[in-house]
Amino acid sequence: MSQDGVDLETSLGYLLKEASSVLRAAMEEVLRPLGMSVTHYSCLELLAQRPGLSNSELARGAFVTRQSMNVLLQALERDGYVSRPAEAPVGKVLPARLTPRGRRSLEKATAAVRSVEVRMLAGLSGDEQAAAFRVLRSMVHSLRDGA
Repeated sequence: MSQDGVDLETSLGYLLKEASSVLRAAMEEVLRPLGMSVTHYSCLELLAQRPGLSNSELARGAFVTRQSMNVLLQALERDGYVSRPAEAPVGKVLPARLTPRGRRSLEKATAAVRSVEVRMLAGLSGDEQAAAFRVLRSMVHSLRDGA
């Protein structure tokens, strides 16, 4: 390690990035056979929990650009997973909703993603999982509030 550098062996930020990368790869692996990416799954999950979200809201929730989400939404709509009105009810926003096909697809994907999370947490007790959740949530809040 250089004097001004980050020690990757002890850097919590680096470890978090590695965990995020490994988690995403594991999710992609179980979603691929279902014809989905993590972003595709995230979009469907967000719409299941909050129907009517706009393209911008979905993009923020899935951690992608508005342009990427717009391309995905067009494909999901074309393939029958999502429906949007032909005209915006208010302003320019076209609220998206899951179709029955989208819900069925999401059910399979959710089970696959849950299996990854179960595998990830297998070595932690319930108390350790709760503590990890609190610590990570605190880190997110600290970074967001300090911005």
